[in-house]
Amino acid sequence: MQHLVFVYGTLRKGESNHHYLMNSQLLGEFLTPPQYTLYDLGAYPALIEGKKSVLGEVYLIDDPILCQLDELEDVPVEYRRESLETSFGRAWIYLYQNTYNLSDEITTGDWCKRT
Repeated sequence: MQHLVFVYGTLRKGESNHHYLMNSQLLGEFLTPPQYTLYDLGAYPALIEGKKSVLGEVYLIDDPILCQLDELEDVPVEYRRESLETSFGRAWIYLYQNTYNLSDEITTGDWCKRT
């Protein structure tokens, strides 16, 4: 089965975990509606519900890749997978669950432009 996934951090092109998506089709960039907030956890980001837009990429993936991403994101412990309407169709998005330890917001909404 084919799925769409919206990635906003280390899975994006040029980032540390992009190798998971190397054989998947990039459909394009997408800016979410202002429904999220992005935080920097050091090695990776945390996305939670909020009031800002987040920039990411939408990929077409298959079941084995989705399973690998769920394992990488530690679903359902650290992240949960929900769906988001994008300009490419409905896509999976990973939301961070441990919201009590978030302090370093990425105000641009773009992990690749964090400072």
